[in-house]
Order: sequence, then C-alpha cells, then structure tokens
Amino acid sequence: MSQPDPRHSNDRPDPLSFPQDDVDAHGSASAVQGEDPLDAVAAAWMVRRQDGLTSDQQVEFEQWLASNPTHARALARLEGTWDRLGHLPVGVVDALRAGLPSPVASAADPSRAQRPAPQVPRRRRSWRPAVSRVISRAAAAAIAFAAMGTAWIAWNAWQRAPIFEQSFATARGEQTRVELPDGSTLWLDTATRADVSLYRTHREVRLSTGQVFFAVHPDREHPFNVLVANTRVTVVGTRFSVRRTGSALGGSGEVSVAVEQGHVRVAKAQDMAEQGAAVDLLAGQSVIVGAGGKPGPVGSEVDTSWRDGRISFSGTRLDQALAEFERYGDTGLVIHDPAVAALKVQGSFNLRRAGAFARALPQVLPVRLDARGRHTEIVAVSAE
Repeated sequence: MSQPDPRHSNDRPDPLSFPQDDVDAHGSASAVQGEDPLDAVAAAWMVRRQDGLTSDQQVEFEQWLASNPTHARALARLEGTWDRLGHLPVGVVDALRAGLPSPVASAADPSRAQRPAPQVPRRRRSWRPAVSRVISRAAAAAIAFAAMGTAWIAWNAWQRAPIFEQSFATARGEQTRVELPDGSTLWLDTATRADVSLYRTHREVRLSTGQVFFAVHPDREHPFNVLVANTRVTVVGTRFSVRRTGSALGGSGEVSVAVEQGHVRVAKAQDMAEQGAAVDLLAGQSVIVGAGGKPGPVGSEVDTSWRDGRISFSGTRLDQALAEFERYGDTGLVIHDPAVAALKVQGSFNLRRAGAFARALPQVLPVRLDARGRHTEIVAVSAE
C-alpha cells in the first residue's frame, strides 16, 4: 500500500500543490520575504495560463481550482492585481519597480511579463527550463505587489491625483473671471482665494475666504464640490455663489450660499452621507450656514449684483453696509455711536463710490457727516 502524502494530512485539500512543471518557480518566488505560499502557486498558474496550457495542464489546473475554494479566490486576487498594474502609467510602474528587491523589479512590468513565448513543438515538460525563470520572476512580482498592496495603493493614488490644480486669488478691491479646463467659469470677488482641483472622478474648489460665483459646466460623471470652512456644496451643473467673509453681511464666521439657476446641496462637510443633514436649494433660494456648520432656514435672497460693480442692501445695518464697502477699499468712514450703527439702509450703490453712499445718508437717515482729520464720522443729527 502506498504511503499517504503528508501534504494531505487532516483531510484538507493541499493549497501548496505547485504545477508539476514549476517547482523551480516556487524556489525563486520564495525569496520574496513574507510571501503567502498559496499566492505563489496561484501566481505560477496565472503566468502559465497567459502562455497557454496544454490539455493535460488544463486538467491539472481545473483539478487544482476544484480542490479548495481558496484557490480560485487567490487566483482572482492576483489576476486583479496584475490587471491594475497593466493599466498604471509607465512612470508609476517604474517607481514601483525601483522600490522592489531584485529579481522582483525585473518582472514588475506586466506588459513585458505577459508577452507570449515563441511556440515550438515540444513535449509537455520540454518548456519548463526556459519558462520557469519567467514564471519565477512574474510570480515573485505578483506576490510582492499583492502582499504589500502596492499596486492598489499606486492605482488609488493615481486616481486621486488631480489632473488640473491651480490657486486663484484677488487682492482687496480686485475682481477677476477664471475659465476652468472643464468648461466651468468662476468669478472671484474682492479679497478672495480659491484653490481648484480637477480629478478623474470629481471637481473640487476650496474657498478660503471671499466670495465666488460659479457657473458650473454640467457633468454628471464628475460632481462639482465647493468646500468652505466645514461646509460642502455639491452640484452637477448650475449657477450659484458661495461666500465666506469675516466681517460683512451675514456675520462673522458664516457661509452663505445662493442659487441663481439649477440645484445645489449644502451640508456639513463630514455629514454628506447622513440622511436629513443636507439642505437642497433650488433657483432663487439661499441659505446661511453658521460657524458650527449647520445650515439655517432656506431664504429667498439671491444677490449677485457685485458682479456688476454694485452693492445691494435690503434692511441692512449701517455698520454692516460700511463693512461691505470696506471690503473693496478704504472708505474713511467710521461709526462710534451704537444707535447710528443699528440704523437700517436699503438700495443699490456703486461699490467703488463709498463717498457718494455716505453723502446720500443724511437724505434718508437722521445722521450727518462730521469730518475729523483723515476720517469722517457718521453721527446722529442730535449729537453735539
């Protein structure tokens, strides 16, 4: 009676049975520190299948697959890794190869490893000496990449890398218009900074400060996100404005979003996946997001008159109106009286003519202008 094969102890299918022709391949692949023996077998089968199997080899391969469910999973995992390597840019593959030990690096280029070997008439085992070295290197490379997760990490990093990245900024009193490669247009208001990144999966703008009007080119495959403070605004294609300023209309630390056309979603940046956390805005609607990131009630005030060089007020406190003019340049106007600061103004004014605005105030409010050196104070008419 023949002796039982010790590899099959405990009635467990042997995950380490190498293809009969590839014992040398395992010896070389074992040089990779931390390899999974099952991955070594799967890698050998993977490369042999790329070169083509004889009928006997096909039977052997199918028997190996059927002997244990883990075999098919290991093979699928390595083939997926190899496929991702085949789609990496040359520069990424070169970088990966440079970081791998020899002889793994010499097989890290999938296109080279997958090149068919010349077909010559031979018996089943005649090709082993010539091909085993290729199998060894390819198996070692596949094992190393799978074990370290390098291929997936590199692929993921490549996917996440922006295909366009640029920062845009305006100084105090400046405004500018920017055309993006995706067809979208940005209008930057005074004292604004916006960092634009276009990725393979989405588009993103980080607004540090100031105000931007967005005309987003429709592209459902690449959503457009605006990140400002702890707020995220998500759109596909629309026209809207986002604002974040320290001391101006809306209050310090707040973010305001107004939609001129289309549909946007506003939420705390980390709560986009939480049901009920987002606020949807349609054309003609606006919302103010507090410093804590929670959107307030939806309003109907949409003002983009600054794009036409004007500032519009509707029941706005006088001190806030002055702060708005100050965003574009020094006005020379000051208010010390809290009662005067709380007076309300309305109307549309040229944003670069704060003096004309001040001279019109005594006609509509109980105030007068008191020139005091380099500044002019707005005081109540009853003040001495």
